[in-house]
Amino acid sequence: MTHSLPSLPVRHVLFLAVLISGTVFGMTEATNAADRVQDYLVYVGTYTAGGKSKGIYTLKLNMKTGTLQQIGVTEGVVNPSFVAIHPSNKFLYAVGEISEFDGKKVGGVTSFAINPKDGSLTKLNEKSSGGAGPCHLVVDATGKNVLVANYGGGSVACLPIKADGTLEDASSFIQHEGSSVNQQRQQAPHGHSINVSPDNKFAFAADLGLDKVLIYAFDAEKGQLTPNDPAAADVKPGSGPRHFAFHPSGKYAYVINEIALTVTAFKYNAKRGALKTLQTISTIPDADRDQQGLSTAEVRAHPSGKFLYGSNRGHDTIVAFGINQDTGELTYIENEPTQGKTPRNFFIDPVGTYLLAENQSTDSIVVFRINQDTGELEPTGNSIEIPSPVCIRMVPAP
Repeated sequence: MTHSLPSLPVRHVLFLAVLISGTVFGMTEATNAADRVQDYLVYVGTYTAGGKSKGIYTLKLNMKTGTLQQIGVTEGVVNPSFVAIHPSNKFLYAVGEISEFDGKKVGGVTSFAINPKDGSLTKLNEKSSGGAGPCHLVVDATGKNVLVANYGGGSVACLPIKADGTLEDASSFIQHEGSSVNQQRQQAPHGHSINVSPDNKFAFAADLGLDKVLIYAFDAEKGQLTPNDPAAADVKPGSGPRHFAFHPSGKYAYVINEIALTVTAFKYNAKRGALKTLQTISTIPDADRDQQGLSTAEVRAHPSGKFLYGSNRGHDTIVAFGINQDTGELTYIENEPTQGKTPRNFFIDPVGTYLLAENQSTDSIVVFRINQDTGELEPTGNSIEIPSPVCIRMVPAP
């Protein structure tokens, strides 16, 4: 016996069709969105002078698993220790910690084009950094300039970028002057980093030899650096300021002090380009301060603005702090071992899921997952061997 289905009005049939199709398509879109997690290309600056490293390494970070895979290496560059990415993601710039450029005792800055299909690098040109031992560089927000800090020369410079990504000769150069209290480390200026303010109007140069964060008014159109008023923010004598980071809100900034193993927190006045000291806090437990051969390296804020991280060489840990959103002050969370020796720099992916720690002396990059609630670092078990890793920067993978 055959039973027929009850007939429904046309409008009900149409409604059910839309409901079913909407549910199916919605589920499909949600599933596809989950599948479209953005992986990243990871560029690793290294020291080649020891003979093991071949240059700038290109890796791929799988954002689902936290695994790293080497996909290439760019050879033919000497000591490309620190790298920076153009805002367009089309170009990469690297310092060359070399002893001579064009017959002068200065370092170099090299430009590369990034292949949008596979992330490979093609060298474009190279220019003098203006001073010896360039160790840090950034590209300003307009993408029109590279700013570089020279450690050995104790200076900073600005190199204009052409439309094709190539570099021009420096349009601005400033030689730092002076010294501080540590006669072994601070007998002369040592420009250790340079960073640009969120509004691109000021540049901040941490000088280890002067115990100052020097402040410059920055004109991106002219590529000019001019001493600001105020001209600097001081840290405690003998601290040795090294790297500098803004809070994502732009209200606060932090400098990590290499010699003293501390972080100094500042309140930032964006109108004047001024830094007001809020707090200085240790990067290691007081009980560990008697250890020999300790120093700090990198400092970075989490994209959420909730946490700050710093690296301790010799102690071989990453320190984590909580950030008070109302005051900018720091509260100690933990010191997480990096599973290697001499953690130089480290990098946090753009969405704040992973922290990649580089162990320079043991040739490894170790991946940690960041607990989004507590800021604690959780080992993922993922790592990769890379010779003498120094600096990491990322772009979205093709």
